[in-house]
Parts: sequence; C-alpha cells; structure tokens
Amino acid sequence: MSKDTAPLRIGVIGLGRMGQNHVRVLSLLAGADLRFVYDIDDRVTATVGERHGLAVPPDLDAAIADVEAVVIASPTTTHDQYVRRALPHVANLFVEKPLTDRLDTSLALARLIADRGALLQVGFIERFNPAVRQLKELLDASERVVTVDFARTNKISARITDVDVITDLMIHDIDLALHLNGPVETVAAQGLAQGSMIDYAAAYLTHRNGRFSRIQASRVTDRKKRSIEATCLDKFIDCDLLRKEITLSRQAEERQQAGGPYRIAAIEEKIEVSPGESLLAELDAFIARARGGTVAHAPGIDEAIAAMEVCERIRAAI
Repeated sequence: MSKDTAPLRIGVIGLGRMGQNHVRVLSLLAGADLRFVYDIDDRVTATVGERHGLAVPPDLDAAIADVEAVVIASPTTTHDQYVRRALPHVANLFVEKPLTDRLDTSLALARLIADRGALLQVGFIERFNPAVRQLKELLDASERVVTVDFARTNKISARITDVDVITDLMIHDIDLALHLNGPVETVAAQGLAQGSMIDYAAAYLTHRNGRFSRIQASRVTDRKKRSIEATCLDKFIDCDLLRKEITLSRQAEERQQAGGPYRIAAIEEKIEVSPGESLLAELDAFIARARGGTVAHAPGIDEAIAAMEVCERIRAAI
C-alpha cells in the first residue's frame, strides 16, 4: 500500500502511440497530477498538451525540476539521454521497455540510477496483464511445469526503426519467461534478418529449475498474436494475452472403485480472468511505489538487466 495519498506530480516524455496512452491513463488516475507532456516534435507536444489542458513547457529541464516522477516513452535509443537528464531532478523514473537499446548502456545507466537511490520501473506491461497474473497462479500450483511456449507476432511498424524484433517484441516474453520460470542457464536461438535488422527470432531457454521456455517473435507477417502455452505433467494451459482468456485441459486419469477401475476423460475448462487494463494497473503500481509502497511483481533494475542479458545471448546465437 502507498504511504502517501497526495497525487504524484508527474510528466511524460515521448508522445508516440505508447506515450499518448500513458498520458491518457495518467489523466484518469486520482493518484497522478499530470504536470507536463513533451515530445521532440513541438506540434505533437502542443496537440497533446491542448487535449489535456497543459501548456507547452518552455524549458524541459525546468519542467522536470517541477515534478516528482517522469515517464519516459521516447524511442529506445533516446532512453539513456532522457534518464540522465531527469536524474538530477527526480527520484522516480518509469522507462518504457527496454531500459536502453544495448546491454552495456543499460548496465551503466542501472549503476547510475542505483547510486542516486532513484526508483526505476521498466515498462514490462505484460506482467500486469490479468491473464498473466492468473497464469502464474496456475503454474505455481501445478504438479510440475515442463515447458512454457511464447509466441508474439506483429507486422513491423513504421514507428520502430531503431531496434530489432528481439528488443522490440521478444523482450516482453523474455521478461515473462524469467518471471514465470526463473533464471536462465542456457540459450539457443535461430533467426532471420532482412537488411540490418533481425525480424524473426526463435529462442530456446533452459532454466535453472529444469523448466524450458520456447519463445518466438516475428515482424514478418501481418497477423497479430500474443499467446502463452504451458505443458505441465497434470495439465495443459492455453493463454491468449490479447483476449485475456485462459483454457485449461486437465489430463485424463484412472480411478478405482468397488466394481473396478474407471477412466475420467480429459477435461477442458475456461478459467475466469479478472477484467482490467494492464497499463492502468502498471501505472497505479508505479505511483504506489513512488509513494513508498511495495508491488512484488513490478519490474525494476534487476529485471531490466536480466532481460537485456538474455536478449544479448539470443542475438549472439543468431
């Protein structure tokens, strides 16, 4: 729970599609006091600011100095510069995934954030998907999880020109694989590059606890897909992250009775998933943490670096 109920003074840097989603949600949250929005494109800043009753900040550094927290949703290659620009002024940082576009810059930035004692939350939004929360409970209660398969496909966007499919799409499921299955021992991968960017990647992770993760990410086809399938000794779980639906298939089993054994056929059932917008839950958690509260599943510095390390191993294997 949050220790302070005063609205958090907050600004948003980067007003692309995701940045504008942040602005929309923050403007609805009672715990947020949205003070400024900023984009390198002055026209976008003016349009979004007018929509939410905010004047264009004449000086970004002065605007940052007037808030307690900053959301950075600018292109990945600019995260490093904006975090460094914000750190002298604010102690609470929300940075869209990934922390930066490279492991070495992520490590350097993580050390700087830790040295300053600042709070960092990284935008691994799928952790706040109610279907993922329910899936984790099912996996934790399973007799044994053998493998968890992740698939994430999307046609390449004109907005994404600075990072490959591993850093753009796959990193979401790398973080979920670590969240659901724990630290990784070995990594194997294959992929396809069109030009200078990897647009298809398939990775096979072996975890320390003996589980496996198979992760597929593609920007080659038009179909949009976000799915997780888990094979357990006692059940199979199919989770659709877009529809927020979970289907569970329990194994067939034999039981004994007075007249002899009888067989119960495999049972398929729909698991009820609580409704809720992932981004709203994610930002609510950030505000609570900035106010001194704790949110166990909120990803911070360690999670940001762990995901980037696996990204680099996958890229090296390809």
